[in-house]
Amino acid sequence: MKKAELRKEQINKLKEFANTKEKETEDSILLEKLMETDLIKNSQTIGVTASLPFEVDTSELIARLWEAGKKVYLAKARADQDHTLDFLRYTYMSKLVKSKFGVEEIADGDAEVNNELDLVIVPGLAFALDSHVRLGFGGGYYDRFLAKYNPKTVSLVSSPMQFASSEWPVEKTDIPIQTIVTTDKIY
Repeated sequence: MKKAELRKEQINKLKEFANTKEKETEDSILLEKLMETDLIKNSQTIGVTASLPFEVDTSELIARLWEAGKKVYLAKARADQDHTLDFLRYTYMSKLVKSKFGVEEIADGDAEVNNELDLVIVPGLAFALDSHVRLGFGGGYYDRFLAKYNPKTVSLVSSPMQFASSEWPVEKTDIPIQTIVTTDKIY
């Protein structure tokens, strides 16, 4: 299946799933499983994206990371430059603004940037459980960032995002995710 086709299909599937009680339950299980991992325990600086309503909710995750004394950095797209990301320090005091993609980002242009993170929680629309490749939103932002900085990576994958193997074409620039957390298992 073509990536654009599958993206559209996945967004629709995830929007439908977002209106169910099951999504809330799965988000909660995924959060608990992630928080119990050594990935979180051994990381001090963690990059994350403010989730869209149909994605696994990261707001509770961010609050839990703060409670655990972790430094949280929020992704900010650099569309004007090289279509990659910067991660800006996110605190209780940070003001957010919606990006052109509809994602909340740090509004302060002077916020601390840290792209040498211990861990990056990578979003996506579909994940192949065998190869750990992901289908993102199509901009290549995360793949460029991951190729350049090579941090540890993890993704929270709800049931509609899981594929046994890739049903989409995989490019040589697609960077596999190191750890995939599902409600059943950690891959």
